[in-house]
Amino acid sequence: MSLFVKAVLFLLCASVCGKMKPNLRRTSVQHHKHGTPLFKKMLDETKTHQVKSDHLLRVDDHDFTMRPAFAGPAVPVGVDVQVESLDSISEVDMDFTMTLYLRHYWKDERLSFPSKTNKSMTFDGRLVKKIWVPDVFFVHSKRSFIHDTTTENIMIRVYPDGHVLYSLRVTVTSACNMDFSRFPLDTQTCTLELESYAYTDEDLMLYWKSGDESLSTDDKISLSQFLIQKFHTTSRLAFYSSTGWYNRLYINFALRRHIFFFLLQTYFPATLMVMLSWVSFWIDRRAVPARVSLGITTVLTMSTIITGVNASMPRVSYIKAVDIYLWVSFVFVFLSVLEYAVINYLTTVHDGTDRKSKEKVNTQLIFNTCDISHARTMILDEAYSKPDTNGLAGYTQAPVSSEEAADKQDHMVMCLSLANEATGAKKKTLRGFRIIQNTHVIDAYSRMIFPGAFIFFNLIYWCVYC
Repeated sequence: MSLFVKAVLFLLCASVCGKMKPNLRRTSVQHHKHGTPLFKKMLDETKTHQVKSDHLLRVDDHDFTMRPAFAGPAVPVGVDVQVESLDSISEVDMDFTMTLYLRHYWKDERLSFPSKTNKSMTFDGRLVKKIWVPDVFFVHSKRSFIHDTTTENIMIRVYPDGHVLYSLRVTVTSACNMDFSRFPLDTQTCTLELESYAYTDEDLMLYWKSGDESLSTDDKISLSQFLIQKFHTTSRLAFYSSTGWYNRLYINFALRRHIFFFLLQTYFPATLMVMLSWVSFWIDRRAVPARVSLGITTVLTMSTIITGVNASMPRVSYIKAVDIYLWVSFVFVFLSVLEYAVINYLTTVHDGTDRKSKEKVNTQLIFNTCDISHARTMILDEAYSKPDTNGLAGYTQAPVSSEEAADKQDHMVMCLSLANEATGAKKKTLRGFRIIQNTHVIDAYSRMIFPGAFIFFNLIYWCVYC
């Protein structure tokens, strides 16, 4: 009997132990999943899902259409900027495009909340419409927008004591007053200006949070045509006659233009065209098609270069540095064409004198038949006038009959006329000889004067503008 009782008790104990093992296993798994209460992380009540942000910040309990400390002292709003990229600089529109992170810092006690660990709360752009934020805008901006991919790039961080950080990512296109008097050897200074739109300095004090350190830039920022020299910040008051004084913040940066692009695209081609125009000085002056076509080609090419440069520039009312170089080069090219025009004219005059020289030779043969150079005796009678008699001074008078005198009279008049024509032809022949010598000298001097003058101009130009 005792053995039977012991067997029954043993079976009962075995069944009870079998039911307790799954419960123990589930309990161990739960402890492994959640951890023991001794090492469990202390949770901040601001991070739990049971508390809504609107209730925690008491958004509905206050009127956030009014600034903090309304009717009190001005609200200090610190600003810092991180420049992400300088996208483009447009000379034609006189503006620049910049992408930046704009951050505001201020304190609004209406947003304070209790927190055991002094942790902040971070929200996206949906909270902006429910609370007060500074109304900062960009002065002289043409276009601006807040990035919204994949959502609006806006962040608000609220601390338990009421301090607020408001950050947004903005791309702005703003005007930049540029001076192109030294273009393309110029340095431009552009400014991005920030200001409160509604609140004067009596309601909102806008300032750089950390001075010059409030502006940070990416070291990888670069532009194709400009070298960014310096970023710095300034601030001053701006006055509007109808509304009053406002705090205005300035982001200043200097841009120095790269000259190498313009050397390749403008200066070198213009210099080569000027040098090409000098080739005509070594071409024979009788090769009219060669010299004329070369001159016209260089002139038209210079005109194309000037038009191309001005097409990418604003229509300013003053002379730019590149204009001086291009127009002086154009004058050199034009003068080389004009030089050949002078030579061609003098050569044409010389050819005319050659024809007259041949006629002079024929006249000299007739003149020799008069035998005036050998015969010194001429017949004069009362039929000649006093000037004719004075013109024949030195000739001896011989007695002849009246018929012979009449025959000799016509012969002498013809010989005197031919003598006068021969003397004039001789003078023109000497003048024509000097002309032919000058046509060669003009080309010879041009080969030295034109290059020398152009080199002298380049020395002065680069010394002044560099």
